[in-house]
Amino acid sequence: QVQLVESGGGLVQPGGSLTLSCSASGNILSSMGWYCQAQGTEREVVAIIRSDGTVEYGDSGKGRFTISGDTVNKMVSLQMTSLKSEDTAVYYCKSTTWCGKHYWGEGTLVTVSS
Repeated sequence: QVQLVESGGGLVQPGGSLTLSCSASGNILSSMGWYCQAQGTEREVVAIIRSDGTVEYGDSGKGRFTISGDTVNKMVSLQMTSLKSEDTAVYYCKSTTWCGKHYWGEGTLVTVSS
């Protein structure tokens, strides 16, 4: 079992920045990452960090977002800059164990609006 606790969501103006954080407890992890889901759309990958330190960004995370952290300390952060209204979504932390089981956080809402 893995428990995930997310923090850092909220309301931010366009062009602003926000950092999301996620901490995990429980089983050893092979990867941690962030996904986002805007209203009426499917959940999509923002960024993933693996146990070997490699990072992968989805289309929604490229260029303006930076993932950091590691699976040893079971903590991952997502620094989001130059936020746009289309970044408004619920952001979920996800972890994957070495046996391939996925766990999701409850999600944290990010609203970009003036």
